[in-house]
Amino acid sequence: MILEKPDRPDPELDKIWAEEATKRWAAYKEGRLKAIPYDEVMAR
Repeated sequence: MILEKPDRPDPELDKIWAEEATKRWAAYKEGRLKAIPYDEVMAR
């Protein structure tokens, strides 16, 4: 369970998040993902 060891790094989770970040960045660069301005995000 993720919350059992919140202070210990999990290489598998790090790998999953890195892959997700790469996919999102590619989608943004290709125009397939809309970006929300920082000010709008913070206003929510």
